[in-house]
This record gives sequence, structure tokens and C-alpha cells, in this order.
Amino acid sequence: MAKYVYPAIFAKEGEQYSVRFPDIPNCMTQGENMRDAFENAEDALCLVLYHMEQRGETAPAVSDPIGLTLSKNEFISLVDCDTIEYEKFYKSRSIKKTLTIPEWLNDMAIRENVNFSNVLQKALMEQLSVNK
Repeated sequence: MAKYVYPAIFAKEGEQYSVRFPDIPNCMTQGENMRDAFENAEDALCLVLYHMEQRGETAPAVSDPIGLTLSKNEFISLVDCDTIEYEKFYKSRSIKKTLTIPEWLNDMAIRENVNFSNVLQKALMEQLSVNK
């Protein structure tokens, strides 16, 4: 999982905007206004790239925005996304894990009122270099 920045082509269509990513053919969205279109573009980009990561696919190469051709009523903007943050937001429910530790370590931790879930979460985030 990673952070990405891709050029997006926004097209004004009446009061609404459509958005497409030339480097990612199946990634497109729209918005009732420009703000809505930008938010939806970030979400669409993250959704597509997250699912590509889950399938083990490599993210497409990023085009140089200067080389992109535009039609009338279109403009380019860079859209970024962070698939780690995306996953943390959409998959924040807690799940139960069973683990095994030595009895003596368990006894010590209980005496010290250690929160096992908290310790495991912190250790995993550190191991995986993920910020909370």
C-alpha cells in the first residue's frame, strides 16, 4: 500500500463535472459541483488502486500531465490518495485474533494490567511501518 498522485481530467458538463483518469481506464466518477467532483475523484482513485493492490497488481505508470490532450471545457488536476489511510478508514472494525505467549509472560503482563490488544496493535504498526 502506498501514496499515489495521478492526473485527472475534469470536464464541465452544465453545472456538473465528470472526472476520468487517463492512466487508469476504468476509473471515472462525477460530481454535482467542483468540490464534489474532487472528493469523488479521490475516493474513486483510492478504491481502484486499493483493489489493484489487493489483487497483487502493479499500479499503472503516471503520465506527464503536460503531454495530455484536452477537449473543450476540460482541465487537468492532480489527484492524490493514500491506500493505507483508505484501508484504515473503511476497515476499522476490530477482529479477534488468537495468539500464543509463554505462561510466565502472560502472568507478568496480567500483574501489570497490560492491555494485550493495545500492545499487539502498536507492535504490528511498528513492524509494518504504519502510522496511527
